[in-house]
Order: sequence, then C-alpha cells, then structure tokens
Amino acid sequence: MIKRRFFAKSFALALFSVFFPSSGFSRKNKLPNVLILGDSISIGYFPFVKEIMEGRVNLSRPISAKGGFQNCAGTTNGIKKISQWIGKTQWDLIHFNFGLHDIKHVNPQNGKNSKSFEDPHQASPEQYEKNLNFIVKQLKKTKAKLIFATTTPYPDGKLKPARKPGMPKIYNTVALGIMKKNNVYINDLHGFVEPRINELQRPNNVHFTEFGSEELAKEVVKSIMKYL
Repeated sequence: MIKRRFFAKSFALALFSVFFPSSGFSRKNKLPNVLILGDSISIGYFPFVKEIMEGRVNLSRPISAKGGFQNCAGTTNGIKKISQWIGKTQWDLIHFNFGLHDIKHVNPQNGKNSKSFEDPHQASPEQYEKNLNFIVKQLKKTKAKLIFATTTPYPDGKLKPARKPGMPKIYNTVALGIMKKNNVYINDLHGFVEPRINELQRPNNVHFTEFGSEELAKEVVKSIMKYL
C-alpha cells in the first residue's frame, strides 16, 4: 500500500510538471476549486484523487447529513439536488457522471431496486436525455470547466439490482451527444475500463476493487489536470 501511495504521488508530480510548469503554477497562488459529482463509483476513487491532488486543488464532493460521502445516484436524483450540490462556491472545474443508476431496473410500484428485466429502468434513455440536459444546463451556469465521465461497464451476469448487458454504451451514446452539443469535455472511463474489466472490477459487480478505484483515480486526475 505504501508503494502505491508513493507511486500515486510521484505520478501526480510528474503530470503537474507537464500541465503546470513552475513559471505558470505556484502553491502560493489561490488553489482552484474542483467538484466531483457521481455515484458510488466516484465515491470509490474520490479518496485517491484527493490524496494525489492534495495541496494543489480544493477538492470537494457532496456530503450527506451524517457526514459521509453523498451518493449522487442517477439523473432522477440529480435534477432534484443539482442546485444544492453546486451551492454558492465559485467552482473552477466540475467532474461529473450519471448513468449507472439510471440503467438499473426498479419496481414501478414502490421504486425499489428490482431483480427483473421486466421492470422499467430508473430512467429510460429518453428520460435520461431529458434529465441530463437539465443538469448540464445548471452546471453551465457556474461558468466552471465541465468534464463528463462516461459510465463504466459491468460484467454480463445476474446483478443486483438488475442491469441489462450492453446498456452503458446506449446511455453513453445519449450522454456524448449532449456533451458535444454543450462543449463539455469527456473523460472516457468506460473506454479505460472495458479492456481491463477483469483486472479492475469485482466479480459479478458494478463496483471496483481498491486497485481498480486507484486506477480510475489516476484517469480522473489526468482529466482534471488536462482541462483545469
């Protein structure tokens, strides 16, 4: 673990020397405010991103009433809480993602997670598009640079709650169309994970191992430093 921490910090310093040369970036300057919005996948990589970028940005994500990391979940939740998450902070960059919760199936009677493909998605691709358009519109009002992280893949199998195989690509296609229209930068975490899914992801699960979250964090850091 110590070696991983050392490598992560060395990795960050090397990238910062490229994107922020000494003549243009100083720790004495006011640090940029960066917000990460996302579901439990982002909760997994957030601590590693924060560690790598310590002392270089003011990194935040929504916090729950109990003090833990808030799961932003899907766009259905996002349209209700996006203004709350943005708050009054002047953000320089916002890295965000929605999709994995939208894809899952829910019981139409009680709204709870379902094991059946017969039940509807939390948000259909059409509703996802409508919701995501609203969220992006609100994010653009902040004048921050925006980065959308594509929804990561998951194994084809019996997942709880149910998620049909191949749906991330369908939802990502919808999202990428919106991002192109709004000049939002892309962090293609789906493309990063897909060839390494067995190495990075837990078996029969949408979530990642600790190593997988660390690897995702490096991609998030690269993206933030590239566009900040």
